[in-house]
Amino acid sequence: MAEEAKPNTKPAPTAAAKPATAIKIPPPAKQAAKSPTKKPAAAPLATKPKAARVEKPPKAGKPKKIKMVRDSFTMPENDYAQLAELKKRCLQAGVHIKKSELLRAGLLSLSRLPNAALIKAVEQVEKLKTGRPAKS
Repeated sequence: MAEEAKPNTKPAPTAAAKPATAIKIPPPAKQAAKSPTKKPAAAPLATKPKAARVEKPPKAGKPKKIKMVRDSFTMPENDYAQLAELKKRCLQAGVHIKKSELLRAGLLSLSRLPNAALIKAVEQVEKLKTGRPAKS
């Protein structure tokens, strides 16, 4: 308890100890420019049409970014093997292709078929049971 009653021996800092350069006063010319009594003229802003400023032409160098979607699906082993075989054929022809690109090429081919040919191609595909396979 005796230690708590002991007065602090360090002197308190005084205002004189602070350097005089700590207080910055802006020049009088800048204070006059910020005066609240003067309002800037609104006429120059009204001369520009808002529609011209809002619409910007798209940049020719940057195409719009396409949003990607990740998905998973079930495929029989023999169809998956066909993907690998098609990839090998493309490599032999000198074209490097990914599985997703190969699937997209198939979609592109199917989308160009007439309705009757599309229905005929879809009917040839084996119907699969949806969902994950049972654990063995």
